[in-house]
Amino acid sequence: MTGSDDKILELLEESGVALNKKGLEVNFELEDEGISYSTIKRRLPMLEESGLVEQVREKGSYYRITQKGQQYLAGDLDASELER
Repeated sequence: MTGSDDKILELLEESGVALNKKGLEVNFELEDEGISYSTIKRRLPMLEESGLVEQVREKGSYYRITQKGQQYLAGDLDASELER
């Protein structure tokens, strides 16, 4: 897990909506987070493999945080417990 992973999960949780990669990038730009589109594109599949996010619509690639992702952010799930 990286700091970018945590920020992606936090944004998805705080917004409460499904976002695509471009939507994540725009929101990070607005918040001056400095997370690039290429980082988002690279990390989302890893987060999905770990069960922390799920793709809810294939067309446009929209993602939302899962219950497991919320447990991770709450500290109820350690990164070492994540499947890879």
